[in-house]
Amino acid sequence: MLAAPLLLLLNATAQQTPDPAQPTSAQPAATQPAAVQPVSTTPGLALAQTTPKTPVSIDQVVDQIIEREHALINFLKNRTPLVETYLQNLTPDVKLGSAPKEDHYFLGRLDMAEAIDRRDYLTKQTSFQKNLMGGVTKLFRIQYQPMGFSWMVFADRQNFDRGHYDFHYTHREFLGEVRCLVFDVQPKKGAGKGMFEGRIWVDDQDYNIVRLNGTYVPRPKNAFFFHMDSWRLNLVPGYWVPAYIYSEEGDFSYGSHDKLAFKAQSRIWGYDLIKNTREDELTQLKVDAVKDESAVAQDASPLEAQRQWQQQAEDNVVERLQEAGLLAPPGEVDKILQTVITNMEITNNIDRPRPVRARVMLTSPLETFSVGNTIVISRGLVDTLPDEASLAAILSHELAHIVLGHNLGSKYAFNDRMLFSDESTYQNLGFRHNPEEETAADAKAIELLKNSPYAQKLGSGGLYLKQLSARAPVLAALLTPHLGNGFTDGKGQVNRLAALMTSAPTLEDSKLDQIAALPLGGRIKLDPWGDHVEMVKAAPVAITSVRDKMPFEVTPFFPRLTRLGSAAAVADATSAQNGAK
Repeated sequence: MLAAPLLLLLNATAQQTPDPAQPTSAQPAATQPAAVQPVSTTPGLALAQTTPKTPVSIDQVVDQIIEREHALINFLKNRTPLVETYLQNLTPDVKLGSAPKEDHYFLGRLDMAEAIDRRDYLTKQTSFQKNLMGGVTKLFRIQYQPMGFSWMVFADRQNFDRGHYDFHYTHREFLGEVRCLVFDVQPKKGAGKGMFEGRIWVDDQDYNIVRLNGTYVPRPKNAFFFHMDSWRLNLVPGYWVPAYIYSEEGDFSYGSHDKLAFKAQSRIWGYDLIKNTREDELTQLKVDAVKDESAVAQDASPLEAQRQWQQQAEDNVVERLQEAGLLAPPGEVDKILQTVITNMEITNNIDRPRPVRARVMLTSPLETFSVGNTIVISRGLVDTLPDEASLAAILSHELAHIVLGHNLGSKYAFNDRMLFSDESTYQNLGFRHNPEEETAADAKAIELLKNSPYAQKLGSGGLYLKQLSARAPVLAALLTPHLGNGFTDGKGQVNRLAALMTSAPTLEDSKLDQIAALPLGGRIKLDPWGDHVEMVKAAPVAITSVRDKMPFEVTPFFPRLTRLGSAAAVADATSAQNGAK
């Protein structure tokens, strides 16, 4: 049996609370959450070489900050990354302080050209827009004055200069390994509407903004400018690109009159999704005369032909999802998932003609599906699973579909079915099973689990599903599948692997050593440039109250920042390359 590396990585004690940045002149503690590893630049991508002047005054520093911000805007103007926003509206809770009462989800492609706009992957966003903006119907149309919390990618796209803003230096501070200069920024009187007001962190070498924290003023009469905390990562030489945005509104303290309370995470990725760049491969292609002289060089039997057809469909789907920016490239997380799958295959004497693969979908909603011999599991699902046994339970359901021959997607072997826009992916692909196949897969999954190394730990998978069931009524968006199989029935009740819930221990929120589910972001870190994913490598943090559990909840971002080319960045990049092999 293969030794699963999740025994160390997937541990219920991995529940964590991000440490705030330490405002000291020394390096911060090594226990801060790991950041996304920097990656090398794209081959053939022309980058402006920066030669910052050595400043001798704060005024010169401010001039370079402004120059570098406009350089970033120009650098990204031809990029169309994906942006995902997941929001939870909150309600007061005596035991938890606050708890989700409903949620909303948006996924689209952000065109960062001069006339910034967005293109939707999802449809029917009207109610979301009305709830957030009091009837404003263009929440997700990007303008200079941003109409929604998701769009704080730049402090000010047009007027970020001394003529419109005052810059006040406050102190130095480390964010991860990066020493920063911290400035408070305020618009000048009469500068205009929708002006940034808050704080910026600037790296002290090239004077790029690496973090923004604040809002926009003045507030419109019939709308909101939400408070936002925006983080950037050094993923290409000379530039820090927007990656994470956290927003939070509302105060449940006694006497507060806030009518709106929510927490939201926005993630941006897919900066390097450049289409139609493969023509140059032909200029480097050298084909020697090859003759297949093997003993099996013969026509395929009907069964072999059927399997090859399914393989072609599977490969088409996987390639198309990766091109659309919805599927992470192969990497170390896939190997961890495949180890768990292999453990179940070996102990159940499952011998497939082709190995079962596993891949990670980059989106938050909790869903899984299988196409051919590939199991796809969403990032949000991996994020919230507390341990290896619960991961095995989720994967067993899709493995059961494969073992039972519930093959979906053979129609995608026709390549013309792959000719659609990225934004219409959810309308052109789908891998949902009928109720009879879902029931059969659940029964087979229980059988596989009982014969697996996880047989004595199935209570954790049942607890996860119980916790999901308890939160399901208020997490409709998180539980809405867009390509695959969901966890709930038509009435919003969790029905996946119900037998595990029946035999699981009682769910006890007040029991601090019972971690049924983690917050979003608890497991996976995402490289926004190349879309690679890695397991979060962070020290466990002790749970001191029931409010520390936060199952399926949104939490702030505090990535550990590193510079491209630093020792830590090189080590992470090497690890990512080894994981992809």
